[in-house]
Amino acid sequence: MSELIEKKYFGTDGIRGTANSFPMTADIALKVAMATAHVLRSIKAEQGLGKAMNRVVIGKDTRLSGYMVEQAMGSGFVSMGMEVILTGPLPTPAIARLTNSLRADVGVMISASHNPYQDNGIKLFGSDGYKLSDEIEMRIEAMIDQDMSDLLPAPDKLAKASRLDDAPGRYIEYIKRSFPKGKTLGGMKVVVDCANGAAYKVAPQVLWELEADLTVIGNTPNGRNINDGFGATDTKNLQERVVSEGADIGIALDGDADRLIVVDEKGTLIDGDQIMALLATAKRDQGFLRGGVVATVMSNLGLERYFESENIAFERASVGDRYVVEKMREKDFNIGGEQSGHIVLSDFGTTGDGLLAALQVLSVVNESSKSVSEICHVFDPLPQLLKNVRYESGNPLDNSNVVSAIADAEQKLAKNGRLLVRASGTEPLIRVMAEGDDDALINTVVDDLCGIIKSTAA
Repeated sequence: MSELIEKKYFGTDGIRGTANSFPMTADIALKVAMATAHVLRSIKAEQGLGKAMNRVVIGKDTRLSGYMVEQAMGSGFVSMGMEVILTGPLPTPAIARLTNSLRADVGVMISASHNPYQDNGIKLFGSDGYKLSDEIEMRIEAMIDQDMSDLLPAPDKLAKASRLDDAPGRYIEYIKRSFPKGKTLGGMKVVVDCANGAAYKVAPQVLWELEADLTVIGNTPNGRNINDGFGATDTKNLQERVVSEGADIGIALDGDADRLIVVDEKGTLIDGDQIMALLATAKRDQGFLRGGVVATVMSNLGLERYFESENIAFERASVGDRYVVEKMREKDFNIGGEQSGHIVLSDFGTTGDGLLAALQVLSVVNESSKSVSEICHVFDPLPQLLKNVRYESGNPLDNSNVVSAIADAEQKLAKNGRLLVRASGTEPLIRVMAEGDDDALINTVVDDLCGIIKSTAA
């Protein structure tokens, strides 16, 4: 399977690491841009589409290191004869959309998503707005460490860079078109948390234009406060604010706004599994659900059982919204996502989009007389426990004792639960997740297995 390919630079969602340290240095960023330009030009030639490269769209979130990476990648593309269009801070899905609408050859999003500001990353999109395949990423990797000086064009073939001043407005109008025509959010009290990230301007603007009674938090980025105490992975402030404001709903985005977590009027979190269940059921009832739903191996077994009871087709993909999208395209499903809040609605976009998903949830809530806690609690999740074990070197999953322990744990759960053990795609961690009907058994299985992995990783 493509997700099992060993890579040096690319992980499950682009390149990611600590800023100014390998691989997130200005030098590597420049080489990634040069290699990307060369590989995509070669692919066009192989397809008989000519060798000329047109343009690249480069966006970023609000991290301090974004300036460094943006300038380095811009220089790399310009040096290869590609016109560079800079958007400034915008959500990841906005860059995917603009890449396609501007007829660009490639789109770049500079972001480490939900990670702290010290990290940064590079996500690459093709001209169709979808993330580049593993195969293309491998071709780019093969070029990064090579001397590319012989590939540089003559001085008269160099390109230029410019800023797209109306980029936020384009995305805002695109997002608003996904909301039911003629409807507004008038009378609905909404608290939106922008994570001091990429959506700090566009998310409040969209909700204000749709006439929500709006409170905004996490919208004062300073380069160092992205995801810090705010956003989809740190929701305490949002939960407290929803309750204190007497709001109907809270909307939490992450640093690059490609994921969504909802908070109900009681301050209770509603994760991606519940959101997928809500939207799939609503779309089914409206006659707009195509095929079924794709989730990942991390989604709760309760979600799977719910879809089975509703006769809604359900498939699982590997972790990462790119693999969700691949499975959606393969099965021709129009809803997919992850428990973490990446929601992909292929009728509107090509990748996870937290703000788009939020508007779809708000449209369902808007049509109901029930509270958000009633509407968005679609199924009862099974007890689920996830623990991480850090290791220094090697892969503990190759150890025979660990392999045997995993088999024993699976046998203990049998048909009453599910076990998932996997290596993280971005950190030296082994993730151990179990779920099932017996809470005590789940805890025992996870704790025992983590203990064995720790003993081999020491």
